[in-house]
Amino acid sequence: MTQSNPRNFEVLVTAHEAYPRLEAAFMEAEREVVAGFRIFDPWTKLRSDAARTIGDTWFDLIVQTLNRGVDIRIILTDFDPVVRMQEHRYAWQCLRAFIAAAEASSHPENLNARVAMHPARVGLLPRTLLWPRSFKEVGAQLRKVEADVGAHLDGTPYLRDLAVKRGDTLSPRIFPPPPLVPVTHHQKLAVFDAQTLYIGGLDVNDRRYDTPRHDRKGLDTWHDVQVVVSGEVASEARQHLLDMEDVFSGKTARHTNALLRTMSSKRKIALPFMSPVPVVSEIADAHLAAIKKAEQFIYFETQFFRDETIARALALRATQQPGLSLVMMLPAAPEDIAFTDDWGPDAAYGEHMQVKCIDLIHNSFADRTFIGSPAQPRPSSSKGRDAHFGAPLIYLHAKVSIFDDSLGIVSSANLNGRSMNWDTEAGITTQSKAEVAQLKRRCFEHWLGRGADDAFYQPQTACDTWAARAAQNAQLAPEKRDGFVLPYKIGPARADAQILPGVPSEMT
Repeated sequence: MTQSNPRNFEVLVTAHEAYPRLEAAFMEAEREVVAGFRIFDPWTKLRSDAARTIGDTWFDLIVQTLNRGVDIRIILTDFDPVVRMQEHRYAWQCLRAFIAAAEASSHPENLNARVAMHPARVGLLPRTLLWPRSFKEVGAQLRKVEADVGAHLDGTPYLRDLAVKRGDTLSPRIFPPPPLVPVTHHQKLAVFDAQTLYIGGLDVNDRRYDTPRHDRKGLDTWHDVQVVVSGEVASEARQHLLDMEDVFSGKTARHTNALLRTMSSKRKIALPFMSPVPVVSEIADAHLAAIKKAEQFIYFETQFFRDETIARALALRATQQPGLSLVMMLPAAPEDIAFTDDWGPDAAYGEHMQVKCIDLIHNSFADRTFIGSPAQPRPSSSKGRDAHFGAPLIYLHAKVSIFDDSLGIVSSANLNGRSMNWDTEAGITTQSKAEVAQLKRRCFEHWLGRGADDAFYQPQTACDTWAARAAQNAQLAPEKRDGFVLPYKIGPARADAQILPGVPSEMT
């Protein structure tokens, strides 16, 4: 929807910009904060000078906000205790910190905080087939709990239901097969006084803090984009957060004009299925509609490019519109493959889907597409996938889409089947040319530097100039490169790719 009146619209690149703005929004709130995050750790350091006059961490800011009489309602994501036990424990640790902050305040009644696990479950048939692996995984998680001094099952409440005590030892329950949760709430948004919305791809903890220089270890880099926007979309986002559980229970989602969502619900009969029932696909629909209308230029920043429907739509539009070009920024490797040694078939399957999608667009766009990956301007001795062209990679987590200088989308959703169809996601779209121009400028300047000339920005020349800059950087020593952009290497992804027959592509 085109905005007839100017509204507040701020693009925030990396947590260095986003966290202080979020802190300010909390300090400025007069009545209420309504929020939903995959991760929000109250022990995260405060970053702005103004917030640090209150205390050192978000715990202190939460206490101060409650003391001012502001209501805080927050939904934190819970995770499957079988395959994501660490995240499950972490979610409950964050909840306990919120509760402790409320108890330390003068208005504990003003906090409404909870962890929410998506109600969808893998059906009995696939759970039975996965039974041996699940049984083994539950046993491994129980041993971790027992080995962790001071840990107990109260910190992992869903894991408690999967265990039996035999003497002093916890053992996995033999029957029934453990329930498996295929879906999560992946959104990251907060609404202040029903007027101001903070939304995008960034959660809140110290792991996700990074600066525009990305001068940390590759493992500690985290590139993300948030926006702050006022107007109708803020009230729609607030209502979305309040209505979530009703939609998951089967009620029809309210219509929105400005907010984009992905939502799914549990199946009434899940017996043979691994998947939930998609009920809202506004983010996917917005992308597909924009692709069909694109005439000159498309730009993506995304953590994953694994959605075959979007890839095929892009390929079709490339054949229909010979003047259309595409620039996409991806991380050089997924986080688990780049920074851990214990990644398994699920990560390899994700690489298979990404290679498949990239091949689709390369075959149609040919030299009208450039796919890049960022790396730091300093050398690395690593020969693994945590390095890219001899430099530590910059881990790209942003979710930005721009079409023809006329439409922009910023959300929590990656370009993969999970974000487009299963997980709970939220984002905004803008057709204001001024807002799209701001979004484009902030994203492009970040990767290219402020010295990039108009050729990098013009739809007719952007693809070629980005490709030329990346190719030039690839030939230079890391410290002599201009900006962060380098070519994406599909070879390592193709080498690590693996098909998993029978597994839905949305699992990646």
